[in-house]
Amino acid sequence: MENQTIETFNYTYSAKQQEEIKQIRSKYMPKEEDKMERLRKLDRSVTMKGTMYSIMVGVIGTLILGAGMSLALVWGDTLFVLGIIVGIIGLVVLGVAYPLFQKITKQEREKIAPEIIKLTEELMK
Repeated sequence: MENQTIETFNYTYSAKQQEEIKQIRSKYMPKEEDKMERLRKLDRSVTMKGTMYSIMVGVIGTLILGAGMSLALVWGDTLFVLGIIVGIIGLVVLGVAYPLFQKITKQEREKIAPEIIKLTEELMK
């Protein structure tokens, strides 16, 4: 028997290709939410509810203000005073939107504070 040498070829991917492989693989792996991502999500959720309600109130106030302007400008000869009153009501409703945002955000912060504090303490260790 003759001495045979077996030639093999080994190939390793470059760092750039390895990173691309990891990115593709991560799309198909089950998602595990880490603590930092949970903290970010909780922080965003605090302002979301207040923003939603204040936008709704702001839109309603804008529509009421628009109706008052329409009454005052289009039918000014008969409904001018009513248009001014409706417009002022619309401005008042608009003025409530930001304080409403602040109040709801404060309530949400108080409700979520214990969990945020717990997560931040775990992350700072």
